[in-house]
Amino acid sequence: MKQASELRAEAREALQGLWGNSAVMTFVYFVLTTAAGVAVSKAVPFVGDFVTSLALLPMGYALNIAFLRLLRKDPQELGYLFQEFNSRVYQTALLTMLYTLLWTLLLIIPGIIKGYSYSMTYYVLEDNPELSGDKAIEESMRLMDGHKWQLFCLHLSFIGWALLCILTLGIGILWLVPYMQTAQAAFYEDIKAEKA
Repeated sequence: MKQASELRAEAREALQGLWGNSAVMTFVYFVLTTAAGVAVSKAVPFVGDFVTSLALLPMGYALNIAFLRLLRKDPQELGYLFQEFNSRVYQTALLTMLYTLLWTLLLIIPGIIKGYSYSMTYYVLEDNPELSGDKAIEESMRLMDGHKWQLFCLHLSFIGWALLCILTLGIGILWLVPYMQTAQAAFYEDIKAEKA
């Protein structure tokens, strides 16, 4: 299993020359999700945020996969954010959110642990188009068995960058999100190779 520093180095190498494009994609994602959230919240008070979250699940999926593709040297295009609105992706994203929510309702810590168990689901779905949403979640759980702590430590290793984002009034998040997402994609590639 690679160290967090090695995974971050892989992410920086993959992002070389593409930081600007990645920041623009992240910006568009945040603008669209925020604008949709505000619009729906005004139209349907109290439940607007929930409705927006459900509607935009495929865009969250697309953002994750965009950085997996970037790591694999595949073309990264802004339009990709809008290509994943299909029933298979939506069903899987909805199941993942629902299962995590149900575990969180029991207790916060089990919800966090399950969230890490399900964290590779989108990548598994991308690589295995024949799998159903439930099967992709099961495969994510198999891959993450014994690796949840390592992913938590990888996420924790970005805390300094997160503090810098605060100092830049949040602007730095446009670069932090691609960095973290690409490092997580590298983590997926590592555990997938290990458990093949």
